[in-house]
Amino acid sequence: MRKLFLVLAFALATVVTNAQTAPVKIGYADVEYIFSQMPESKQIDSELQVLSAQLKKQYDTRLAEFQKKYQEYQQFGATVPDAVKQNSERELQQLNQNLQKLEQDSQTDLQKKQVTLMEPVYAKVGKAIEDVAKENAFSFIINQQIQGLDVILFADEKLNVSDMVLKKMGVTPTASTATPAPTKP
Repeated sequence: MRKLFLVLAFALATVVTNAQTAPVKIGYADVEYIFSQMPESKQIDSELQVLSAQLKKQYDTRLAEFQKKYQEYQQFGATVPDAVKQNSERELQQLNQNLQKLEQDSQTDLQKKQVTLMEPVYAKVGKAIEDVAKENAFSFIINQQIQGLDVILFADEKLNVSDMVLKKMGVTPTASTATPAPTKP
């Protein structure tokens, strides 16, 4: 704990010392807003929706098969031998396990596809943010949100570089769609 405190104190002293010699300029970007303005976002959303619909159709087909077998099983009367009932129960258990695996595999496939589609977009946005930071002498560019949680509790809207990043990538931002900076509660 003491080591952590010393490291933090040293880092703070370094930042303060450097800040005295060169001004620190901090900006922020709303990556979700930037992505929503990019032409690629519609294509990616469309591809993910198509894949999601295909996976849902496969799941629904298997679910219907399971439900049909289950209804048949429920209609067994007292005259059906125990061996047939047990066989049907094993088949239902297997179908249920297959359904669960299909659901998990579908979620994994969808996530993998999203990562594959988003990697080049994130690289493009990252490069544009880096270029904007260098061109405008920003020491830091931070993200407004990470996984839905506000990272910035207050920011002057003049420090929002999201539109600069979009322009750097050749995208014209639509009017008044920029996410306003959060304010202190």
